[in-house]
Amino acid sequence: METTFLTAIEVIGTIAFAISGIRLAAFRRFDWFGAYTVGLVTAIGGGTLRDILLDIPVFWMQTFLYLGVTGISLAVVILFRKMLVSNNRMLFVFDTLGLALFVVIGIQKTLATGYPMWVAVVMGVITGSFGGVLRDILINEQPLFFRKDIYATACIAGGVVYWLAGLLGLGAVGCQIACALIIIALRMCALKWDWHLPILSMTSGPEKPKGEE
Repeated sequence: METTFLTAIEVIGTIAFAISGIRLAAFRRFDWFGAYTVGLVTAIGGGTLRDILLDIPVFWMQTFLYLGVTGISLAVVILFRKMLVSNNRMLFVFDTLGLALFVVIGIQKTLATGYPMWVAVVMGVITGSFGGVLRDILINEQPLFFRKDIYATACIAGGVVYWLAGLLGLGAVGCQIACALIIIALRMCALKWDWHLPILSMTSGPEKPKGEE
């Protein structure tokens, strides 16, 4: 049952992230192949880096499922492009859903390989966010991960909740649900009340070397 649940999470997360990438590609007027590529990179980028770091077989190379699911996501965006592309809230919805589910997958897979919880949290952040970083780079946007939005912070909070839920005796599925819900809740609260981390900025520009003034 747990394996089936994780597979379902991974497929839903793949769809959510693929749609978020394809939607942005459509907004930038990419062709179908370009949009598919952006969607695929968004969906598999974080998990690919995670599996390489954990030295385990890369997940999407074991089955055609993820390539096919990305293709279905492209078809969904094409069919419902007016609703998905023009609505700015849609990016937030799909990105947040993909983020929460992929953090869960990253943590669970890392723990299954025998690594400690702190490594699992780091891998959860990588799994949830790196695909989005690659997406933003491909469409020439400043990565959402590096902006003031509550993004990586939500991933870390989800990992901590996963750990605390385990200490309280919740089963694996309970820990996964708690982790995903806290990430979604934090992202929604950040949007509603404009929560963000302080911005690191300089009050003035860097000094010019003497002789260049």
